Amino acid sequence: MNRMLCASLTAAFLLLGSPAQAEVREDRIQLAEGHPTEYVVVKGDTLWDISGHFLKSPWKWPDVWYVNPQIDNPHLIYPGDIIYLTWVDGQPRLGLQRGIKKLSPQARVSPLDRAIPAIPLKDISAFLNSNLVVDEDILEKAPYVIGGKNERIVAGAGDRVYARGVPVEDVSQQGVYRPARAYHDPMTNELLGYELDKVADGRITARDDDTQVLTMDLYDSFEKEVRVRDRVIPNDEQRVDSVFYPSAGPDLDNAVIMEVLSGIEQIGQFDVVALNVGQREGVETGNVFAVFNKGEVVKDPVTNEAVMLPSERAGELMVFRAFDKLSYGLVMRATNVIKVGDELRTP
Repeated sequence: MNRMLCASLTAAFLLLGSPAQAEVREDRIQLAEGHPTEYVVVKGDTLWDISGHFLKSPWKWPDVWYVNPQIDNPHLIYPGDIIYLTWVDGQPRLGLQRGIKKLSPQARVSPLDRAIPAIPLKDISAFLNSNLVVDEDILEKAPYVIGGKNERIVAGAGDRVYARGVPVEDVSQQGVYRPARAYHDPMTNELLGYELDKVADGRITARDDDTQVLTMDLYDSFEKEVRVRDRVIPNDEQRVDSVFYPSAGPDLDNAVIMEVLSGIEQIGQFDVVALNVGQREGVETGNVFAVFNKGEVVKDPVTNEAVMLPSERAGELMVFRAFDKLSYGLVMRATNVIKVGDELRTP
């Protein structure tokens, strides 16, 4: 294995940095204590896990990741792949050697299993597949359910319902959503959008332009029944990719955690939170933010002045879904109790 790695490294990099150069670079990109020189990816790994094996700051992955153009889909990592560490011109680099499985002496070889996600999918799957955030204009214009077949007022998969309005997009595949909550920026009180819970998937099979009545056959439901007033919005609005890279988030003013989506007060590792910043502020999927407990205001016992204590770092979170004016994030590490209102800074 080591010989194979040496050969591939030589082909990929013409010159490796010296130990002295490595020490200089390590001041800038700090490697994790006890980091390996190579790591074999296993099923259940996430990109955050792998990055943490090598880097003290996992969000610096883009700074060290080497994309080998000779490998198909080099941005995707699969169980069985080998991630290796080397140095180039004094800079650490992480490279990929594709893991392969021999099917037979004559058969082709192929990557194993599915590509690993950036963060644990079990913690965010509901927010990838069944949640949507839209602005007020889209919500008001979206068609709404007015009834079901045989005067039924609730329906599920296999049923037919009727909605009224002009579809946001002229496509047959549509989702049925129920407004769940309105998000207001705690700093400015601006309405950032409405969160919608997905109730069902359906297909528009007929439409009457005179009455604006849509006939919709439901083919999938999400543990809830479709009801009158539920909104019909295209499924194309909610395409989400679970494979992305961690990266440092932008330095923003007044960025905070505005809500914890599990409904608890104290936030810990792998809790999902809503942030008051989104794509318009430059936030992207994969952005990592440091979370700071806001400093308390105390009274100076000598001067009687109100003094704000410094904020204290409490952990990090990663954005896994960015909407126009807000984002969803997953707490990746919590070194202290995290609360709604805590500040977000570039890590």
